[in-house]
Parts: sequence; structure tokens; C-alpha cells
Amino acid sequence: MDSNLKASLSSLRSNLASAGPIDDELQDLLTQLDGDIKQLLERRAAETAPGESTTYGLAERTQEISAKFAAQHPQLEPALRELGNILSSMGI
Repeated sequence: MDSNLKASLSSLRSNLASAGPIDDELQDLLTQLDGDIKQLLERRAAETAPGESTTYGLAERTQEISAKFAAQHPQLEPALRELGNILSSMGI
């Protein structure tokens, strides 16, 4: 599942690069989400106990960001929705 998550993040980064200017609030939300997902993947790679995770709710946060992007950057919304679905299926 981590490979799907990494592929989805890569796709999202590519879409962001071609999306044009993004307002500071959304950029901050995406930066925080990206950092939290990286931490999660590092913990999983190190086999840290799941109870130590501070990334609970990433799927919900991704969906909220997706809704904000839908109006300003509709071309990014599907990639964010897919990322949220992957996180949700991972139970995150």
C-alpha cells in the first residue's frame, strides 16, 4: 500500500507544479500534510508501533484540503481525493 501512497504523492506533486500559483494557506496545509505523510512512511519503514502515530486523521485532512482546492484548482482535486482514499483504506 505504501507504493500506492508514494505514487499518489508523486502525481500530486507533478500536478501542483503545473497548477500555477497556490495561495499561502493551501500551500501551508499541503506542506504540513506532506510532512505528516513522510513521517508516517518513515515510521512504517522503521516498524514503529502503530500506537505511537501522531498522524491520525490524515485521510480526513486530505479530504478537507481537496474541498478547498476544488474551487480554486479543480485540476488538483482528483489527485487529492485519490490520496485521501488511499489514506482512508490504510486506516490513517
